[in-house]
Amino acid sequence: MTHLTRRALVAGAAAGTALGALPAHAFEVETKFKPQQVRMKPGVEAGQIFILPRAHFLYYVDAPGQALRYGVGVGRAGLEFTGKAVIEVKKEWPTWRPTQEMIEREPDTYGRFKDNDYVQPGGPENPLGARALYLFQNGRDTFYRIHGTTAPQSIGRSVSNGCIRMLNEHVIDLYQRVPVGTPVTVL
Repeated sequence: MTHLTRRALVAGAAAGTALGALPAHAFEVETKFKPQQVRMKPGVEAGQIFILPRAHFLYYVDAPGQALRYGVGVGRAGLEFTGKAVIEVKKEWPTWRPTQEMIEREPDTYGRFKDNDYVQPGGPENPLGARALYLFQNGRDTFYRIHGTTAPQSIGRSVSNGCIRMLNEHVIDLYQRVPVGTPVTVL
C-alpha cells in the first residue's frame, strides 16, 4: 500500500517539472522498492529511521507498529556506513563536492574537482538530487547523506560511495516527514 500525502504528490510533481519531462522510456523502479506502508515490530518508537543496506530498504517509523518503507541504493563493499546517527541538516537542491578520498579513489570520475575548490551547484545534474539529509554523530558531520539521485537504476543495488540514495520523488516525500533531530540507525 503506497502512502503519499497530497503535499508530497504536489512536491514530487513540482520536482518533476524542475527536472524536465521524463522520456516515455524512463526508468521504472521495481514495485518492491516503491514506498509502502508496512508493519513494524511492536515497541519501536515512532519518529526514527532504520536502514537495512543488505535488503536495500529504508524504514521511517511513522506510528507505533507501522513504518513507511522506501527502496534505496547503498554503499558498495567497504564504503558503507553503519551505526547510529542523527539528521542535523536538511537541504533542498543541495550543492555537492566529492570527498578527497573519492577524488583519490576515482580520479577519472572526479578529476574536475582535483586541486581546486569547485562545488557543484544544486540542480538536476547534481548527484545529491532534489533533497539531502545530512547524518551527524556526536555533533560531527559523517559526510554520509540520505539523498536523491541522478542514477535511478542504482535503487536496490550496492554501488554508491557510501551514501543512501533514493529516487528524487521518494526523498522529497521523506524530507517533508522527518524533522532535524531524527535518529537514524543503519544496521
